[in-house]
Amino acid sequence: MPIKIEMPKLSDTMEEGTVVRWLKKEGEEVEIGDIIAEIETDKATMEMEAFDEGTLSSISVPEGGKAPVGSVIAILLEDGESADDSSAASSAPAPAAAPAPTPAAETPAAVAAPVAAATASNDGGRLKVSPLARKIAAAEGIDLSTITGTGPGGRIIKTDLSGAAASAPAAATPAPVAAPTPAPAKAAPVPLSPVATGEDKRVELSSMRKIIAGRLLLSKTTIPHFYLHLEVDAAPLMELRKQINAQSEASHGNKYSVNDFVVKALINASVAVPEANASFNGDHIVQFAHVGISVAIAVEDGLVTPVVKNAEQKSLLQISKEIKEMAVRARDKKLMPNEFDGGTVTISNLGAWGIESFDAIVNPPQAAILSVGGIIEKPVVKDGAIVPGLRMNLGVSCDHRVVDGAVAAKFLGEIKRLIENPALMLV
Repeated sequence: MPIKIEMPKLSDTMEEGTVVRWLKKEGEEVEIGDIIAEIETDKATMEMEAFDEGTLSSISVPEGGKAPVGSVIAILLEDGESADDSSAASSAPAPAAAPAPTPAAETPAAVAAPVAAATASNDGGRLKVSPLARKIAAAEGIDLSTITGTGPGGRIIKTDLSGAAASAPAAATPAPVAAPTPAPAKAAPVPLSPVATGEDKRVELSSMRKIIAGRLLLSKTTIPHFYLHLEVDAAPLMELRKQINAQSEASHGNKYSVNDFVVKALINASVAVPEANASFNGDHIVQFAHVGISVAIAVEDGLVTPVVKNAEQKSLLQISKEIKEMAVRARDKKLMPNEFDGGTVTISNLGAWGIESFDAIVNPPQAAILSVGGIIEKPVVKDGAIVPGLRMNLGVSCDHRVVDGAVAAKFLGEIKRLIENPALMLV
C-alpha cells in the first residue's frame, strides 16, 4: 500500500519543519538510504533519508512550504501501485505550505496572468498542483484553473497538461494600432518616491527565526538583566597575535583571529569564576562542571550559536580550528542539532561590523553573555602622557537571579586581565 513520508522530528524542540529542497522529483525512483529532501529545523538544515523504496508519487509540501512534525509531506508507491492507490493515503488535510512565487523578472509578461491564477480556482478554492505541473504550466502559458486534476486528492499533475497547451490562450500579440493624433505636449508627471508607490514586502518567518524570536522574548521577559562594561588595552594581544600568526604560517598554517583569543579568555575566566558559569533552575542554581562556549554566528536568516564543548580542555589551536569549521558549516546550513547543546556561556562579537560596544541579551538557560566590540585606535593616557593606544570594549550581560554585581565584576575583570596579559592564556 502507499507509504506516507512524514515530516520527521529532527530535534527535541522541533514542532514544524520547512522543506528547503526536494532532491527527488515526482515520478522518480527512491531507494532505501537515498537523500530525498533537505529539511530546515529550528536549529539547522538537515538531510532527510528514505527508509523505504518505491516511486515518489506525489509531493504535498513544495519547496519553501512548512509542515508540522508527523504530517504527510509526500507519498511513496511500491511496485505495481498506481497514482490512484495513493488518493486515500493523501486524503488527509495537507499542511500549510508556502510555495515561493515565481519572480516577475523571470516570468514572460504573456504568461503572468495564467501563473497568477494557478493557485486559485474559478470558484475561489485553492488548486492543488504538483511543483512539476506548475513549472510546465508557467513555461507553456497554461491556465491551471481550466484543468481538472487526476492526481491524489484532485491534484493537477504533469499528465493532466498533455494537450492543454494547444487549447490554452496563446500569448497575445498586440494588434497593430493606428497611430494616435499627436496631442499637445504635456509636462511629464513627477513620479512618486519608491516608498509611496511600492508595496510592503511580506517576509515569512523561517523555523530558525521563530525560535530566535521566542527565545529572545523569553529572555527579556523572564530574566532580570543587568550590564557591566570595561575598556581593555588590546595592544599586548595584537602584538602576541602577530607573533603567533607569523610562526603558525610556517608550521600548521592556522591563522588566529582576535576572537579566538577572546574566546580563550572567556573560557579561562569561566573556570576561575565558576559562579558565572551557571544557570538558574527554579529552586536552585546549577554550576556547570565544564565550560561550553556558545559562539554567536550570523547566518542568512538569523543567528545560530553552536557550542565548543568541554572548552576548558582544549588548546587555543583546537578552539580556533573548531570555531572556523563551525562558522563555515553554519553558513552552509550543515550544523547538526546536537552541536547546539551543552552551552554554558555565550560570546557575541560585533567588532567586524565596526561596533564599538553593545549590550547582548542573555541566552537562556545560561546566566551570562560576553559582548565584544571592535579594536579602536584612540589617544590614551599612559604614565601621565597622551599616547596612541588600541582599545577594545567588553560587556557582560547577566541573569541577576544567578550572578550578583560583584561576581560579574570579578568575571569581567578576569577576562580583561587575560586579554591584557595574553601570554597567560598559553600556559
